Amino acid sequence: MNKKKILVVDDEPSISMLIDFNLKLVGYDVQCVYDGEAVFDVIPQFRPDLIVLDLMLPKLDGIQVCKRLREQNNLVPIIMLTALQDLSDKIAGLDNGADDYMTKPFSPQELISRIQAIMRRTGALPTAEPESMQIGPIRILPEQREVTLNGESIELTPKEFELLLFLCKHRGKVLSRQQLLHGVWDYHFIGDTRIVDVHISHLRDKIEKNARNPEYIVTIRNVGYKLTEPVVKESLA
Repeated sequence: MNKKKILVVDDEPSISMLIDFNLKLVGYDVQCVYDGEAVFDVIPQFRPDLIVLDLMLPKLDGIQVCKRLREQNNLVPIIMLTALQDLSDKIAGLDNGADDYMTKPFSPQELISRIQAIMRRTGALPTAEPESMQIGPIRILPEQREVTLNGESIELTPKEFELLLFLCKHRGKVLSRQQLLHGVWDYHFIGDTRIVDVHISHLRDKIEKNARNPEYIVTIRNVGYKLTEPVVKESLA
């Protein structure tokens, strides 16, 4: 069985060595680079399954790297690392396509757990999955990891796809942010749950006619979110 490949991007050698050692210990193939531009030199040959990306980097910072990858339609999962405590920096990473973030200092075991959670979610889906799932004009193809809207393919990041699939499997049910974190990110999260709100906002931008007045992913005040199918009113004519 081929090893999963992790690209580590951090300009602090001590951090890179710590991550490299611990990931190799549990069986990952790891390559480290130390500035943002090097990411684009390495990716074509290494073809990582996931990137651990520091926010503060020389040449190109983590936000710029993340944004450029998504602009190139490269949907490789990204875990952003930041030494900054400001929530706005974390939100900026998520807004530009990161799937998760961790604040330094962090436990290598927690990083491994988050990587494994993402690998489980983005790996081959069980054969028990239905061939397709439909809600209104939205069609989800789990095995192909594709989504169409009115027959047109739409680009979702891995985490956006998993979030939409999870909502669709529980359509009509109100799901709290904690339930979504556990079901989609596959870990229990204590503290700020804004990561869910950011990904919901991105999904709405892509599937709703009016993201400010959503028809499908609706907010249940003080609780969470629910995926619904709008009632189509028949014409009296």
